[in-house]
Amino acid sequence: MSESLAIRRAELGDADALAEFGERCFRETYAPFNEPSDLELHLSRTYGAEHQRRELKDPAMNCLVALADSAVVGYALLRSGPALASVAAANPCEVRRFYVETTLHGQGLAPRLMQAAIEAARAGGAGALWLTAWEHNPRALGFYRKMGFADVGASSFCLGTARQTDRVMVLTLGD
Repeated sequence: MSESLAIRRAELGDADALAEFGERCFRETYAPFNEPSDLELHLSRTYGAEHQRRELKDPAMNCLVALADSAVVGYALLRSGPALASVAAANPCEVRRFYVETTLHGQGLAPRLMQAAIEAARAGGAGALWLTAWEHNPRALGFYRKMGFADVGASSFCLGTARQTDRVMVLTLGD
């Protein structure tokens, strides 16, 4: 991993790079397991520079970007606000997206980025950090468990027109 790795809060000027990076990561991870039309429908609803700008302007959102030599190599999008019913916590904060460059898996970036997300959630007064992850993504589920998240149930997720099941995972943020 590059020695010039930095994690900082994303800015509006990062929207284009975040849109491209997020779409690429999602496509790499999920394209082999989904119908192309469903994947394209989901990507068109979720990514794009204008969509990213709206999220970056949203006061309930906090986006952390990991940069290596000024290139995006990861990001975590956090959202404060209401959670799923299975998340029993005061002031929950959701990890809406968590992406790390595939070539950097296993090199320590993901734990660093998640730790930054945990610290940002704590700083925002969150009592817990929660997320959903596809039930057929063992790498992600294993990583979240390793970071201390507990599986508290399931939720339905629609990728395009395909209904899928996600696991709901929660990390209680103590002092």
